[in-house]
Amino acid sequence: MSRVSAMFREFHPIVWSLVVGTVFVRAASSMSMPFLFLFLSNHTDMDLGMIGLTIGAGALAGTIGGFFGGTLSDKFGRRRVMLGALYVWMLVFVGFAFGKSPLLFLLLNIIGGLCRSFYEPVSQALMADVTPPEKRFRVFGLRYTAINVGVAVGPILGAMLAMTSAALPFLVTAAIYLVYVISLQMMLNVFGIKKIEGQKKEAVSFQRAFEVVVKDKAFRLYMVAGVFGAIGYSQMSSTLAKYAEMSVVDGTKLFAILMSVNAIVVVLMQMPLMRWSEKRTPLTSIVVGNVAYALGDVGFAFAGSWSVFIIAMVVFTLGEILTFTASDVLIDRMAPEDMRGTYYGAKSFSNLGQFIGPWMGGIFLATLGGSALFCVVAAFSLTSTAFQWAGQRAYLKQSGKALDVARVQA
Repeated sequence: MSRVSAMFREFHPIVWSLVVGTVFVRAASSMSMPFLFLFLSNHTDMDLGMIGLTIGAGALAGTIGGFFGGTLSDKFGRRRVMLGALYVWMLVFVGFAFGKSPLLFLLLNIIGGLCRSFYEPVSQALMADVTPPEKRFRVFGLRYTAINVGVAVGPILGAMLAMTSAALPFLVTAAIYLVYVISLQMMLNVFGIKKIEGQKKEAVSFQRAFEVVVKDKAFRLYMVAGVFGAIGYSQMSSTLAKYAEMSVVDGTKLFAILMSVNAIVVVLMQMPLMRWSEKRTPLTSIVVGNVAYALGDVGFAFAGSWSVFIIAMVVFTLGEILTFTASDVLIDRMAPEDMRGTYYGAKSFSNLGQFIGPWMGGIFLATLGGSALFCVVAAFSLTSTAFQWAGQRAYLKQSGKALDVARVQA
């Protein structure tokens, strides 16, 4: 008990509030959002391509919103931006439960994408603001674990609720968001945190981020690789649900289990794979991860039973663990010290793949079938590897030129 008590005292109560809240928020959102493709296909007259476009619109909105969330938090305070995003996000889920119009669903998903792009980066900044620098790595590790604990239980609960009513998962999600935002607001008031600005960092603007993409060849190649990777990864949260329903008996239940398998594998394998990756270059981890993505997608393409789907998801998730961390390390290494925020803001451009993926996936699923779709996205994952390799070569070349200039100046 003393060890547990010491761990809780190690971090600010606001940190623990955000970590615990992350479990509930992610569990709540994973009750509903992964099933949105199914909900729209079964309860509206939208075609699969339009459904994919609607879901992808949220990612497109997040691409733009990611550039402005930090700026808004600097102007109005992290507290106001974060709480405002949560209140609006709660209303979005209510809208999904009662909405009928395709245009309304499109608008709701755009607003939801903006809310996510405002809330998540600002909440991470708030956690950093109240945590000493030497402890921040552990704090973000706690947050990542909390995300996957929530995602492990959410889909199964969502599938159970959906058996009662298709709208019920969205209403329960809205209720959990409301309870969380009220409790978080009370915590922030109790601890007197009205406007936490954190450490001074460079302003991240759309213009500066765009200039990075235009001028930095290596970064530009990395972003293209990110787009290809995101097109494939986005199928897991969009078309995979419908494909499972079309492929096997009780496909909806299977999809809920697949989402939980994804989260459980992340929780169990994150530390072993991180230790493996630390002994190798980020590019090596990305190459191995992309191969795992491709193998998982091929497994989905030819799966005809629950067991094959589950094995494919395990392999796919190993790729997720390897690529996500290594990609962040690559960006961190190539970003100049005074422009790290701008580079991470520009990284949002790769979210275009999260917009293209569901749209393209819906069209492919309707016209060519799921097997063709997942074979194509497997090829996209391997194509992403080629652009990562080209980006690494360009970065090493740029670094060599920069070193030569520094030597001449010295």
